[in-house]
Amino acid sequence: MSVKISAELQEFIKGKQGWVATASREGTPNVSIKGTLRVMDDEHLVFADIFSLKTRKNLQENPKVAIMVFDAEARRGYAFKGKTEQVESGPLFDQTVESIRKSMPQLPTPKYVVKVTVESIWDQSAGPGGGKQLA
Repeated sequence: MSVKISAELQEFIKGKQGWVATASREGTPNVSIKGTLRVMDDEHLVFADIFSLKTRKNLQENPKVAIMVFDAEARRGYAFKGKTEQVESGPLFDQTVESIRKSMPQLPTPKYVVKVTVESIWDQSAGPGGGKQLA
């Protein structure tokens, strides 16, 4: 079941990279930074996977993901956990590819994008709220 990403958190995500953690079927972890992370709507995040073969393999075996977004200067961060879907064609794919071409033309065309249905949100900020589930 999805949860809502508040307007404040949607704004927080803008322009930031996301650290995407995945695990294989056997539980072997992998983490990869994604500079293409963006909010799709108030229940979904999306990112293009351009170079990360291990991320793709893990998501094919295990669709669960955790995405950490952190602002070091503000010492604020959030983890978004959920289930993924790999999208290789259609409007979401086309919109994401076009956005990447405009903002980062040096990157190759993605083979697919990952749509994340956010199922929980966790505060990862420094201080007493760190580690608490927000949604």
